[in-house]
Amino acid sequence: MKIAIIGATGFVGTNILNELSGRNHNITAIARNPKDEGKTNVNWVKADINNTNELSKILANHDVVVSAFNPGWTNPNIYEDFLSGAKKIQEAVKLSGVTRYITIGGAGSLFVAPNLQAVDTPDFPKEIYPGAAAARDYLNIIKEEKELDWAFFSPAFEMHQGITTGRTGNYRLGLENPVFDENHRSILSGEDLAVVIADEVEHPKHHQVRFTAAY
Repeated sequence: MKIAIIGATGFVGTNILNELSGRNHNITAIARNPKDEGKTNVNWVKADINNTNELSKILANHDVVVSAFNPGWTNPNIYEDFLSGAKKIQEAVKLSGVTRYITIGGAGSLFVAPNLQAVDTPDFPKEIYPGAAAARDYLNIIKEEKELDWAFFSPAFEMHQGITTGRTGNYRLGLENPVFDENHRSILSGEDLAVVIADEVEHPKHHQVRFTAAY
């Protein structure tokens, strides 16, 4: 398959790039600052996601677009920048003619109780609240999208560079609620997040819905 990955140099994007390129797909890796590592099936492209017309031309003729866009958790304008960027990427995908679109959002919008999302609980980390709130608000926006065959992925609550399980290839899927293990932890490595996304690319199961995964 021919797959475009937006945000290919970030933590999530790098893992997805490695997994999909390892499965011998043809990848267009899109980033503000490309870092070509010499993989023969990866074509690096420098692009500004705010330039919708330019981005749409880059995305054209791909089978799937995967967005791991994140303006940076330490960005003081993360809320505004995330929402603006996510909406512009969505519009660029539509202009490109590609119909299948998978975007990586946050875990904060998962429901931990009826009508209660994690981002609204008292102990939700304040330092990541703006980014989590932006991802939640974008989920509500993309739910209104009728033209694209989109899927919105919410990672496990514990999904960061400190998870050392590596690539196991194992995971369990969910939709609106977090997936917990026997210790009531919602956890997944970056490598296994990439397995989830690559499996969804190759064997689509989620259409115009949000989904999640954890061990």
